Amino acid sequence: MPGDPILIVDDNPTNLKLVRVLLGGEGYAVRTAMNAAEALAEIAKRPPRLILMDIQLPGMDGLALTRMLKADAATRDIVVVALTAYAMKGDEERVLAAGCNGYVSKPIDTRSLPRVVAGFLAEAPRNVHE
Repeated sequence: MPGDPILIVDDNPTNLKLVRVLLGGEGYAVRTAMNAAEALAEIAKRPPRLILMDIQLPGMDGLALTRMLKADAATRDIVVVALTAYAMKGDEERVLAAGCNGYVSKPIDTRSLPRVVAGFLAEAPRNVHE
């Protein structure tokens, strides 16, 4: 839903800009982070309803960060969608086991991403962070 806060966590500046512009154009309140520490700082400021989480991050990877968020009562209801270039056999099970609600493979399909994000948000609880 337009206005919903979304956090994009990706260490690639081009990916960050692409997704920020794409989802910002759909009316979402988009913020970005390039690593786990920046993501945690953004989440502390205002928890998003959805996080697009790159799996390969410097330092703490996206799956470890997801496990941390899902283990915390304050952040466990945030929808986390993994972004991965490694769409190989077993990857879906791996991201779901870490607590992700789903995943989107890279390169990102700019036509379908807004629809995918809207679908995940439609299933998310509305009153979690408002």
